[in-house]
Amino acid sequence: MTAVARTEQNTPAALVQQYQGDFAVVLPSHIKPETWCRVAIGALRRDRNLEQAARQDPASFLGALLDAARRGLEPGTEQYYLVPQKVKGQMQVRGQMGYQGVVELIYRAGAVSSVIVEVVRENDKFSYVPGRDDRPTHEIDWFGKGGRGELLGAYAYAVMKDGATSKVVILNRDDIERAKASSQGASSAYSPWVKHEESMWLKTAAHRLAKWVPTSAEYMREQLRAVKAVEAEQVGPGSIGAVRDQPVTETGLERAADPVGGEHYEADEVTGEVIDEQDPPAGQYASYDESGDPTTEPEW
Repeated sequence: MTAVARTEQNTPAALVQQYQGDFAVVLPSHIKPETWCRVAIGALRRDRNLEQAARQDPASFLGALLDAARRGLEPGTEQYYLVPQKVKGQMQVRGQMGYQGVVELIYRAGAVSSVIVEVVRENDKFSYVPGRDDRPTHEIDWFGKGGRGELLGAYAYAVMKDGATSKVVILNRDDIERAKASSQGASSAYSPWVKHEESMWLKTAAHRLAKWVPTSAEYMREQLRAVKAVEAEQVGPGSIGAVRDQPVTETGLERAADPVGGEHYEADEVTGEVIDEQDPPAGQYASYDESGDPTTEPEW
């Protein structure tokens, strides 16, 4: 085998193709593994920094791809960012869900008919009075002289299948800045907070909304519980604990993505997302106050 052939086999794109079968195991059934892998390879080709980081730390790259695959989101898009970052002098790849990914998980649960996530700029007309208005009124002059102006805030809500309106999430600039300050690597030149600022404002609002509406993560957990209950019933009452505690078989991809073993992050209870914001776990708070911060009243 020539040196050129060996080099080609060790590229990040080759790794994606090598583990396509493993990705297929964890991807939702409605997503074609071949298409999903082509999207991942396309992201590498578009971003030299990402390709370099994936070469230097293949484990972090595969870990991010595995996380995106489990969620059924497209890597390297606004559904799921692949962010190159430097840690202790070495380039790594960090996966970070985008606002389109959060919205996709909400839609996938099947409980909502529409999800509205928007930013408000200084030349827009925005009105919302909690307790009086079901939904915000937002008027935009798309063709006004001078444009829409600077970003002021963001909001999000969902319309349920029965026509009801979910909790309306309103975030001002201070709320967004607090979320940004607690986000890992937000100041990096490669961060989506720098490269896609408006999208990250939208993502913060969508992320808060996900705590108030059903998501596919919740739906999948209920399905898993149902499957385990059926398995326990089939093997008999005495084996319920054994079925519940059966370990998940580790694939070659998971070993490659995490050669040390063990979890290295905390996941969000609602979206399953690696927590990079100082938000409370889902269900811990009953509501948010007017500033967008959670109240201290527990949800009973």
